[in-house]
Amino acid sequence: MRIWPSVQMAVAALEVNKMRTALTALGVIIGVAAVVTMMAIGAGAEARVAEQIRSLGSNLIIVLSGSITSGGLRLGAGSQLTITEDDARAIQREVSSVEVAAPVMRGAVQVVFGNTNWSTAVQGVSPEYFQAREWPVASGRAFTPEDIDAAGKVAVLGETVKDNLFGSSDALGQTIRIKKVPFIVVGVLTRKGQSTQGEDQDDTVLVPLSTAKKKVLGISQANARAVGAILIKVREAARMKEAEGQIRGLLRQRHRLQMNQDDDFAMRNLSEILASQEAASKVMSLLLAAVAAVSLVVGGIGIMNIMLVSVTERTHEIGLRRAVGARRRDILSQFLVEAVFVSLAGGLIGIAVGIAGSHVIGTIFGWSVLVSVSGILPAFLFAGAVGIFFGYYPARKASLLKPIEALRYE
Repeated sequence: MRIWPSVQMAVAALEVNKMRTALTALGVIIGVAAVVTMMAIGAGAEARVAEQIRSLGSNLIIVLSGSITSGGLRLGAGSQLTITEDDARAIQREVSSVEVAAPVMRGAVQVVFGNTNWSTAVQGVSPEYFQAREWPVASGRAFTPEDIDAAGKVAVLGETVKDNLFGSSDALGQTIRIKKVPFIVVGVLTRKGQSTQGEDQDDTVLVPLSTAKKKVLGISQANARAVGAILIKVREAARMKEAEGQIRGLLRQRHRLQMNQDDDFAMRNLSEILASQEAASKVMSLLLAAVAAVSLVVGGIGIMNIMLVSVTERTHEIGLRRAVGARRRDILSQFLVEAVFVSLAGGLIGIAVGIAGSHVIGTIFGWSVLVSVSGILPAFLFAGAVGIFFGYYPARKASLLKPIEALRYE
């Protein structure tokens, strides 16, 4: 028997009892909808992590001051300023895989404009910072070497600070006060959004590094060149490990550390940290999909149960068909097509329900959801596989009925 006649007979048989057919498909509908929804939520989480990775800047290594031993006590990163601007210049000059190295100083301040104020973080940076973080200005300009040399009182604002101080007004050319020191706003940064730790990256004010040291954050009399961190952008992702080793070796040499001495700095390879977070997000997505797929299996069991009932009810019909010449494979294909048809029809409805449910969940809870073909197609194919797997046994049972016994069945 060809497939099309089998499909026609299967549809006709299913239409005889529409309510039972709908209830049979319900398990598959719920299962596919759950899989599509979970995959959309998982894909949205992955996309969010990827966006946060891009927002931090690609191929980034951070060197932090501190992590030394003093009086038998191990001090953490940032406990003492042990790296300098000269270290940053040496890294950029001597490590061939490094594109730029940007020294940074950071502190908390209150920024005032007119009668409005905002508590935020101020960062003293060099012009290389914008390249290292891949963070261009949306309007105005970034710092120049002249701003650094002259300790210019100029500032570049993050979007959050700009919105809270100026609202919809233009911030360029306005004067703000940081610790009572007037600064002219020369630029506004593009929006970065939250980091992977949930920190608002746009809640910041950038000022020239020299200005931050002399007029805002203060300066270490023992080491006027000291900084809190160095942001290092590596040219190629494949050379991150190599660059990390070379940077560590160069800094230990410059700081005259012996073989038995610990590093007096800490290094963070953001690519590795964020890659592990992305991998964890993917595992969670697969776990969610696997849990949701259980509903599909339950739906498949429902299909097998109903199909077995159907075979029992239609035993006389099967006997008549066998008596007029239908072969076993004809009976097998008819019942198998019925099971697959119910499963695929339920899969299509489940996809529509899953897409709608994903958007509703995203709207209500504010989650990122991403519906894609890669999330829909596996669910639909799995629904078809469930129909074949759980429909085969009832179909085979029907095909093995003996014509005479089937005709005698009441």
